[in-house]
Amino acid sequence: MFKKKAITFLLSVFMLLTLAVGCSDADEGQASSEDGKTVKFMHLWPEGSSAQHNKIVSEIINDFESENPDVTIDLEVLSNEQYKDKLKVLSTSNELPDVGMTWAAGFLEPYVDGELFAPLDDLVEGELKNRFVSGTAEAYAVDGTTYGLPLELNIATVFYNKAIFEAYGLEAPKTYEEFQQIVKTLNDNGVAPVALGNKDRWTGSLWYMYLADRIGGSDLLTNAINRSASFDDPDLVQAAKEVQNLVDMNTFVKGFNGLSDEEAKSMFMNEQAAMYLIATWDLPNYTTNEDVPQEFRDSVGYFNFPTVDGNGDMNSFVGGPGVGLFVSENSEVKQEAKDFASFFVQEWGEKSVTEAGVIPATKVDAGSLDLPQMYVDVLNDLNQASNLTLFADVQMSADVAQVHLDMIQSLFGKEVAPEDFTKQHEDALSNE
Repeated sequence: MFKKKAITFLLSVFMLLTLAVGCSDADEGQASSEDGKTVKFMHLWPEGSSAQHNKIVSEIINDFESENPDVTIDLEVLSNEQYKDKLKVLSTSNELPDVGMTWAAGFLEPYVDGELFAPLDDLVEGELKNRFVSGTAEAYAVDGTTYGLPLELNIATVFYNKAIFEAYGLEAPKTYEEFQQIVKTLNDNGVAPVALGNKDRWTGSLWYMYLADRIGGSDLLTNAINRSASFDDPDLVQAAKEVQNLVDMNTFVKGFNGLSDEEAKSMFMNEQAAMYLIATWDLPNYTTNEDVPQEFRDSVGYFNFPTVDGNGDMNSFVGGPGVGLFVSENSEVKQEAKDFASFFVQEWGEKSVTEAGVIPATKVDAGSLDLPQMYVDVLNDLNQASNLTLFADVQMSADVAQVHLDMIQSLFGKEVAPEDFTKQHEDALSNE
């Protein structure tokens, strides 16, 4: 009996020691493997719906593992909405992947407030210094600290039909006065100047944002939103007045406030309007999309929003980054996770634009790449960008964004005076 109890006791001790050793190994690196460490990475580009993006990610992972044989990337891929849902679930149990994808501004703030995303200023000020287009990394900052590394970028530009312009002796404008003269000439000849679908409202916001930028400077609108300035600023009022001046000049297609953006896009692509302000996510329609007639693609150019009364910087853009990378604050392989995130960003740039038609958030040498000329021109513009102002409704909280979008439609519909337009914004922001 004693002998049996002794054996049982020794077995129990052995099992406890085995468990203790196992726990110790896990503590030394969550993802420790026989040969090194494992970094868990989760992204939202499944092979079925995002084949090119998925392929690029696989290439980057293979390259990283080749250069870092002691690190393995443990990959999980989910669709967009599944990804967002799982990220929320994992955050509640403090089990975020070591590296994952996030969006800028309001999306990442709850994760930062919960101390779930690691600060990445050491990368942005270190090996990634000067690699990002101006304003992109800043969109992932909270209180001056960067918590995400942007991958994609969209900026708004004015696309125009070169054939229509040539027919009336017009050239891409550099000043607001030149732009107004183009509008007058087109109207005088029965051509709709600008396609706008303001039923969606963010489309009209692009026009207001650019006028605010050119009239009041690149920081004014953002400062008004973050409360270091007031939305009652005279320059923001003047920008609203200019919107209504454009409406009075018949700048936009008839019925614009009741048209969707898709309807406006169709009007531009069917040559029913000469210009269309939209972001560079539309670039493929004017370059590589084989479903669009080559003759039309050849006739499209673009210009940056012009200066207003000699004010403004044409290298200051309205736009915003798409997804970016975060590193988990609680990762047990944080340094390896940061190394992978930095490596990913550096390889993503050229691969994404050449293989997937993505405008990356990092600067790339467009001259060394085999790309349609319009891509080259946009990339060169981005390399010279002095500022990027994030889409206003993205900067704002959900409640204030709703006020902004409603007011934009009322402003374009001349249902609200410019002074009241800005006051409604100021009241909504002050009441938060």
